[in-house]
Amino acid sequence: MTTITTDPQTASGDAPAARVIPLCSAAQSACATPLSIAENPCFVRSNDWVNAEYKHLVLSAPALALTARSGQFFHLACPASNDDTPYLRRPMSLYCVAPENQRIEFLYKVQGAGTRGLAQLAAGDTLDALGPLGKGFTLPDTTAGGHVLLLARGVGLATLAPLAHAAIAAGARVTAVLSARSPALMMSADYLRDAGANVIIVTDDEQTSDVVQVESLIRRVHAQQPITYASTCGSNRLLSMLQRVASQLGIPGEVALEQHMGCGIGACYACVRPFRKHAGSDELSYRRVCWDGPVFDLQETTSW
Repeated sequence: MTTITTDPQTASGDAPAARVIPLCSAAQSACATPLSIAENPCFVRSNDWVNAEYKHLVLSAPALALTARSGQFFHLACPASNDDTPYLRRPMSLYCVAPENQRIEFLYKVQGAGTRGLAQLAAGDTLDALGPLGKGFTLPDTTAGGHVLLLARGVGLATLAPLAHAAIAAGARVTAVLSARSPALMMSADYLRDAGANVIIVTDDEQTSDVVQVESLIRRVHAQQPITYASTCGSNRLLSMLQRVASQLGIPGEVALEQHMGCGIGACYACVRPFRKHAGSDELSYRRVCWDGPVFDLQETTSW
């Protein structure tokens, strides 16, 4: 790790300047091109409930934070709430980045000490967001004119939303299959429709979300227009099914993983998990989700 510098963005109304932290990848022996992250002091614009379990956090962010790509995340310094004082930061996948509006957004479920602290934030408060972190999605060269499938469950809907924008901007058709326990807990459907995606909703309450039915749905979608890239997040059952279907149909893809983390920058090795050395291999390797991911090749990822 090298010296800390300062992001020059200090215009009135913007988030305060960030503390930039250049990092060296292990593959960069001389650190000629460091990976830059920052402690980004962000202003809260809004922090509203979208349903009984999830909140939508909108922040004004410094310049470096606005370089985040789909699939990357930020490590948030969550404030204390009541008797809860989170010791570690919490990883949060990016829901939206809008450089033209100096804005980043997160969609999160309120369920633990960290997210209960986030839920207390109000407009005008400041939040420290370390990032952007991790390896994001990599759309194939054939994206233009292709057909991208997004398959998400629960909070995974947030992670895949920026990918839909990137794919559509690259000239692809996007089909988003969104799964939730009930229609009341469904998120991002209108957001994705407005972006130009074809949205298909399945829920437990309507008995349309079991893996067999979702597999049949994906095969019908593929028959109508071949899927050229597939991505998923939020469900082990859907991951296992999509791996099998994508392998049979010859569809490349990626998965975004959720994992408990300590540092978020690869130093503590708290987020290590097993992966296949390559697609179809019985040999395993061990990788850090925060540093080598959180986005990984679909066929190299093991179920949990």
